[in-house]
Order: sequence, then structure tokens, then C-alpha cells
Amino acid sequence: MEPVYSSLTDRTLELTKELGDAGQPRIVVVLAGPPGSGKSTIAAKVVQRLNATATAPFAAVLPMDGFHLSRSTLDALPNKAEAYARRGAAWTFDDAGVLKLVHALSKSRFTPSDIILAPSFDHALKDPVDGGIRITPDVKFILLEGNYLLLDEEPWNQIKALVDDTWFVDVDPDLARNRIAKRHMKAGIETTWEAAVNRAEGNDLLNGVDIRNKLVQPAVIIHSVEE
Repeated sequence: MEPVYSSLTDRTLELTKELGDAGQPRIVVVLAGPPGSGKSTIAAKVVQRLNATATAPFAAVLPMDGFHLSRSTLDALPNKAEAYARRGAAWTFDDAGVLKLVHALSKSRFTPSDIILAPSFDHALKDPVDGGIRITPDVKFILLEGNYLLLDEEPWNQIKALVDDTWFVDVDPDLARNRIAKRHMKAGIETTWEAAVNRAEGNDLLNGVDIRNKLVQPAVIIHSVEE
């Protein structure tokens, strides 16, 4: 994946210079993809390399995990059992909250003078934390990372017009299944490999199919491979 990290870093630096010269001090980019595609790793690598080019950090990753519906919200749904089983599907996210945040970030591209708050996700509590992430005015590049940021459904499909660039990372489903099952085992969500694979196939991989079939055309498509 080394060429991918380098290419995306170079692309961002060029975009930052181009838009900066035109009077836009902040850049907002989307990185979307199915579960198990390696979005978090790509985002971290690119931001790390961008910050290494400057004397002070200027780039940050903003994950969408904090927009999972809370357990108390899931408990109040008429299909509570299905909601817990499919937690992570698009309909178990606060899509209105995501869009509100993206609007705020989009507006801040031209006047980044205020702190913008976003929710984080506490994996121990299995719930979002309001205001867990702070985007300060000195952050000049924000990489939004999440499964559904390029989903061609309302209101997700409004996001592309609000950001400066769109990246999509895809992955072979077999590789995704293996990565996700390992993640479930490591997190203690499942205790056997069979159960971890079944969980991946019954939820995460289904979400991946939906993401691919309903994709807003991105500017860049990346193919994730095992390093």
C-alpha cells in the first residue's frame, strides 16, 4: 500500500496549495469504503505523512464512529433486536447529525475561526461520546473517514458537494471477511473463529455490498491489499 499512501499525500499537498492560493485555508476530504477495507489505516498513514511535511501538525482524521445511534436509542426502536444485530448498517447511524457536521466543516473551509465539536465512540461503553473530538482552527486538512460518506441515498448523497475531494477504498470480500473476523476476536466480541466469521458475514459484509451497489462516484478509487 506504500504507493497509495504516497499518491494520496502528494494529491493532498497539491490540492492544499491550489485551494490555498485561491484563498481557501482549510481542506475537507472524504474517505469512504466498506468494512474491512483498511480506511482507518490509510487515513492514519496519509495524515501522519502530511504532518511530517510541516513544522506543526495541520492535518487530522475525523472518523464517523461517533454517529452510531446510542444503545438507548436502539432500545427504543420497534425492531430493537434487529437494530443490535445490524448495528453498523447505514440505518443505525445518525445520518442527520453527520450531515450537520459536514455542513459546518464545509462552511469552515473559508473561515476556520471556531472550534467544531464532533462525537467520538467509546468502545468500552459501546456508545458515542458527545463532543469527544475537537477540530481547532489550526487544523487545515480534515480527512472524514467512514463507511457511508459516499452512499447514494438521502441524506448521505449530499456530502460530496460539500467537500473538496472524495476517495473510495475497496477490498476483496474474502480479505475483508478475514480482517473483520480477526477484529471481532481481538475485541472480544466473539470467542471462536467460526462465530467471528458468521458475525462478519451476517452484518459487515452485507453492509459492504450495500456500499458498493449504492456508490456516489468518487474522484479516487483505491484497492486495498494485504501488506
